[in-house]
Amino acid sequence: MFRAWRAPPLAWAGARARVGLRARPGAAWGWARPVASEAESRQPLEENRQDSRYRDTVLLPHSRFPAQLPGRLQPEAELETQQKCGFSELYSWQRQRKTKQEFCLHDGPPYANGDPHVGHALNKILKDITNRFYMMRGYKVHYMPGWDCHGLPIELKALSEVKGAENLSPMEIRRKAREFAERAIEKQKSAFIRWGVMADWANCYRTFDPKYEANQLRVFYKMYDKGFIYQDYKPVFWSPSAKTALAEAELEYNEQHVSRSVYMKFPLLKSPPKLIISIFVTIVSNCTSLDHATLDCASQSSSLYSIVKCTTTGEHFILAADRVESTAAILDMQFEVMSTCKGADLVDGSCAHPTIPGRVSPLLPANHVTMAKGTGLVHTAPAHGMEDYSVASHHQLPTDCLVDEGGFFTEAAGPELQNKNVLEEGNEAVIQMLQAAGSLLKEEKYVHSYPYDWRTKKPMIIRASKQWFVNTASVKATAQEVLKKVKVIPTSAVNRMLEMLDRRTFWCISRQRCWGVPIPVFYQKNTGECLINSDTITDVIKIVEQQGTDAWWTLPIEQLLSKEAVAKAGGHDVLDYVKGQDVLDIWFDSGTSWAHVLEGAEQRADTYLEGKDQLGGWFQSSLLTSVAARKKAPYKTLVVHGFTLGEKGEKMSKSIGNVVDPDVVINGGEDHTKDPPYGADVLRWWVAESNVFTEVLIGPVVLNAARDDINKLRNTLRFMLGNMAGFNPETDSIPASEMYIVDQYMLHLLQDYGSKVTEAYKEYDYSKVVRLLQAFCSRNLSNFYFTTVKDRLYCEEEKDPKRRSCQTVLAEALDVVVRSFAPILPHLAEEVFQHLPYKKEGVFRTGWINASSTWKKPGIEEAIEGACAMRDSFLGSISGKNALEYEVVIVIEPGLLFELMEALQAEETSSVSQLNEIMMASQTTLLSELPKETPADANITKGTFLINLEGGDIREESSYKVIALPIAKAKCPRCRRYTSDSSSTPCPRCLKVIAGKGST
Repeated sequence: MFRAWRAPPLAWAGARARVGLRARPGAAWGWARPVASEAESRQPLEENRQDSRYRDTVLLPHSRFPAQLPGRLQPEAELETQQKCGFSELYSWQRQRKTKQEFCLHDGPPYANGDPHVGHALNKILKDITNRFYMMRGYKVHYMPGWDCHGLPIELKALSEVKGAENLSPMEIRRKAREFAERAIEKQKSAFIRWGVMADWANCYRTFDPKYEANQLRVFYKMYDKGFIYQDYKPVFWSPSAKTALAEAELEYNEQHVSRSVYMKFPLLKSPPKLIISIFVTIVSNCTSLDHATLDCASQSSSLYSIVKCTTTGEHFILAADRVESTAAILDMQFEVMSTCKGADLVDGSCAHPTIPGRVSPLLPANHVTMAKGTGLVHTAPAHGMEDYSVASHHQLPTDCLVDEGGFFTEAAGPELQNKNVLEEGNEAVIQMLQAAGSLLKEEKYVHSYPYDWRTKKPMIIRASKQWFVNTASVKATAQEVLKKVKVIPTSAVNRMLEMLDRRTFWCISRQRCWGVPIPVFYQKNTGECLINSDTITDVIKIVEQQGTDAWWTLPIEQLLSKEAVAKAGGHDVLDYVKGQDVLDIWFDSGTSWAHVLEGAEQRADTYLEGKDQLGGWFQSSLLTSVAARKKAPYKTLVVHGFTLGEKGEKMSKSIGNVVDPDVVINGGEDHTKDPPYGADVLRWWVAESNVFTEVLIGPVVLNAARDDINKLRNTLRFMLGNMAGFNPETDSIPASEMYIVDQYMLHLLQDYGSKVTEAYKEYDYSKVVRLLQAFCSRNLSNFYFTTVKDRLYCEEEKDPKRRSCQTVLAEALDVVVRSFAPILPHLAEEVFQHLPYKKEGVFRTGWINASSTWKKPGIEEAIEGACAMRDSFLGSISGKNALEYEVVIVIEPGLLFELMEALQAEETSSVSQLNEIMMASQTTLLSELPKETPADANITKGTFLINLEGGDIREESSYKVIALPIAKAKCPRCRRYTSDSSSTPCPRCLKVIAGKGST
């Protein structure tokens, strides 16, 4: 007979109870269950019964919610759910809510140059999980998807589709590139929508939108006006294959690049004042541009050089003292050291150029020369090396560049080199010239790491040219201080970004292409002096905002540059000026997105979430532009995820055949036996369960496991749905204070689960969310609670408070569980809500987990966990047998543990008590001492249980004995428990239910 739970004599308030050394229900060891006759004990009523007369009186689960969907139906069901549940309207709906809480996740723009791939899926789904979580918690989410639309890769791909592309005008190239980008955007957008990503897809941002371009130019001028942007002539990384300058972030390094290295000799023309000798200076070089060559020696005071004599030729050479033996071995010579001097003693000497008669190459000190390899003296080409340029500038030497945009020697290099490629036949020509002049000592191939253009995959060169730069050296200190105040997940990523910033001295932002935002500068035709001021920029921005940057190419200069602006700058005629032809680096394009996308006066996002490559890319360009323009970061939190790899940890490659196409994952491939359709939720589960802060693996094994995990989850959900038929929480719920203690215990665990899941979401730790979900559903619900309450659900009268108590818990558990995974599996969450036997609005429009704080009852764990410890002893003692064939006798010495068990069973012996329900036997007897008539061969199991309450103020370890005895009663033909006087007659409980006399 049902009775309300009464508290034991001791107060249970205070700190959460802990169980000595025993695991809580749901710990890794799980809940013990009988092994033999398992089907009978786990499903006593689903199978054939001894008497079919009672079958209809049993309340078996009933729901149309499928345990799993055949693969071919999964994609269709998801699309139907998206339509029924208004996925496309959800973003607009939540934006219209009246709430002061805002959450802004700024979408880093994917590049609009290809089909959607699993990298996109990883990134977009992570963002969507985040947005849905905050939306459900009542925040008004701001998320504007965007695309990066300018740049060389799009331009090259667009032109690859056109014959005679080299003859196209700038506007024709821009039109082709725009069309290509627009097609890519539509493909990617369709995929993102199919993945369930919540956004207002009619209002996205694109970096070629006129308003976006205008805002970008405003930031450019603000930085220029503050002195952070300047024009200069100096060596930059140059891509001959793309004919444009590149920033360091746009390089990738080929570890197997082969260069041609030469050892050559320079005849000494003028001896250093401290060395009156006639010798050769021997150097090693892998640069064959010998235009205004100088020779650099190490400037450190500790650097020593030797004057050596070749025993074969009698020639004298100057070499680093530490490199004499190694150089002799390389050149296959024998050297005799004649004398030694300091590196500083070589300064002010000069040598004859080895190939150009009359050209003098001075000997200069330089910090970048090392003694680790080579000869200790290096050939310097001022226009083709960063350190070389610095040395030449300091000594006011010529820095003319003799290599053109395509990587070919110019006419100024001389007829023997003109029009030859410096990386190919130009190399060979220089070597032949050195050989002819008798200056070549040795030539060899040198394998080393070398920069390549990350788009064309061709080698770079360093080439001096006039470019626009951001002076990051003057910004980075502030940027680093600002970054230290940003929350970065994982924390290790912030150090990498700080190191990258530390190494960055300047950022080349000009590109020699036409598909991009023009640098809004005019140049005086005769002097080359640039013209940009507040008047010129205001006029240009106004035009761009209305017509876009095409106007820079289509409008005559008279419409772009006003007479007033020219006059104010001291000029005379607009026609004395020409428009600049450079465009801005696309990292500047995307790096200024905060100025267009972020709302409010602060223009600061709560979160930026991108792959680890953006530590040196968008994260950094956004930070630098924002700090330079307004001295603050555009984000409060950075979340950094890894890259996607094949499931064996290998890079995805078409040649290997391990490329995973998200569309094939969702809809299946041509052969469904090889590539089955999984649906979008499997893709989303893969993202959530992965440790995204490292490399993320994907493949058939991973996807099959994800599908199996979801199907297990579906089974748990189906059980709860099936057992709520005829139940309405609004009218049928039982107050927590009147519930069975095990039901209250489940609410207690449910509240704890909800809190932990919420915290995991806040930390962007979605794999922890999945682990918590799986553990709770498998251990706490399926293995423990469902097993414990099946008899009550199936065999009690439909409206009996004992059954309603259990149904109330199932309704709450279903609600909490579904809401907890809804951001990850939105299709499944809405599907479950559509199968509820009572009316309820959709998951996402009704908020986050609502686990009442009153469910948290410190101390309640002791009663249930104590009973479960004894149940484990009982089931362990009858291993392999059916627990229902036994009655169990529990003997506990007087004390707190006995009082706790007494709260579960007031009477001495019962077959319907809460304690008996937990024990899973047909009858339980609770005693304080061992009965005298205990059979001599009785199976007695002993154990102890530690009670810890009030934060340790109440500690009591009690011993107990559990006796398993074969029960003498007959099996009830209705409930299959051994509680009947006759196998043909239902037990007293079942007779009451059948007669409609169950407890009410």
